[in-house]
Amino acid sequence: MAAERVERGSGNGFADLGVPDPGLALAKADLAARILLVIERAGLTQAAAGKRLGIGQPKVSALLRGRLEGFSTDRLVRFLTLLGCDVRISISGPRPEGRGGVGVVRS
Repeated sequence: MAAERVERGSGNGFADLGVPDPGLALAKADLAARILLVIERAGLTQAAAGKRLGIGQPKVSALLRGRLEGFSTDRLVRFLTLLGCDVRISISGPRPEGRGGVGVVRS
């Protein structure tokens, strides 16, 4: 039997899959994961969460299932504030290599 080849990932599955702008995709996924956690901890139904967020239950369902195509990072951040979370944005100085990245720091 031939040995299987295993390749170490980069730490960002979106980058490994060749998704355009993988840092942003990972940031959106992290924001959505935090929204899911807050909704679960609050014991909210999808309908109740939708009411707080100003969206319908089907959109909440899509969000909680990771279907993020219709959700901008701005919108996800706004959802977190509507759920009572503080969101802080930190910007570093320019990187010598020229291109910065986007990430979410969990606290």
